[in-house]
Amino acid sequence: MVVSEGAEVQAPYLDPVRLGPNYAKHSPQYVGGGGIARFRGIEVHEPAAPEDWVGSGTARFGAEENGLTRLPDGTLLRDAIEKDPLGYLGDEHVAAFGANAGVLVKLLDSANRLGVHLHPSDDFARQHLNCDYGKTEAWIVLGTAASGGAVWLGFTRDVGEAELADWRSTQAVDQMLANLHHVPVKEGSAVLVPAGVPHAIGAHVLVLELQQPTDFSISLERRVQPGEPPASGGDLGLTTELALQAVDREAWSEDRLQHLLGPGISGPGPILPPPADPFFRTELVSGGDHGRLEAGLAVLVGVRGSGTLKGGASQGAIPLARGSTVLVPYGAGPTTVTGDVDVVVCRPGDPGVKRPSRPMA
Repeated sequence: MVVSEGAEVQAPYLDPVRLGPNYAKHSPQYVGGGGIARFRGIEVHEPAAPEDWVGSGTARFGAEENGLTRLPDGTLLRDAIEKDPLGYLGDEHVAAFGANAGVLVKLLDSANRLGVHLHPSDDFARQHLNCDYGKTEAWIVLGTAASGGAVWLGFTRDVGEAELADWRSTQAVDQMLANLHHVPVKEGSAVLVPAGVPHAIGAHVLVLELQQPTDFSISLERRVQPGEPPASGGDLGLTTELALQAVDREAWSEDRLQHLLGPGISGPGPILPPPADPFFRTELVSGGDHGRLEAGLAVLVGVRGSGTLKGGASQGAIPLARGSTVLVPYGAGPTTVTGDVDVVVCRPGDPGVKRPSRPMA
């Protein structure tokens, strides 16, 4: 069945696709991934790759294919979407966003604390990077070390332009961290990270990360591992002065910060706070009476129990369990999650809502 512009899918003609690991290649000094392997229930090889790009139509910055997902038949997901955008994305999505999935889903598990960094807003990306997307992101915590986990997010006070430039040039990491909110997290926590806001993730915090479909990052802390000298780069090919203009140097009060924390994986329903909706949407779905998923592009990530996903052109059943990842194209039509299983459903932003340059929190 071919879907013409403006048409709705009358009957499913695509199937959901079970996805395996898709480890993007990074610097050999960026290590981790043991938590991803344990989450997926596969053998752990240390040091493993720390980022698994799930259902990705986005390549790493400056790369041709690194990070892109290949479907089981060998086709790049990006190419499949470009060939049949209405089938994968739906007419409403294509009208709003074009032939772009609009979201990148990752599993991330670093063996060391990630360095302090940030991502540009949509406005900055349009003006300086020739791209309609910046990189607002969100974290859903799937596990931490036994001692617990933490993230750092947003300055606690206004930081001057010259002060920030000095911190970066001298690599005054202790001062950066001391002036960021330290936020304890546990399994099930959910945090929205607006573009421009400096942040870091603690060691051995396994997160399901949703983000806009770019690989734009600007480093404030440039070391990869503790004790190493600063790495070069991290400015997206921009001058340092211009790159630092992307930084949100304003104070984030405790009250304002609370608007970035979502319900998390506490029960069926939305996981992230409402300001995330124009950028990406998530919900926790359990098998049973509430397991029906409306037609639309989605990446499913199993987080508990076991069950199946039923539907698609073949009306088959795909096993779901903790660590399962499944791509559901729009052309699969409505699908159903059954069994004693909890699944995080990750979708692009709401095409009916105008996307601001960054979340208004």
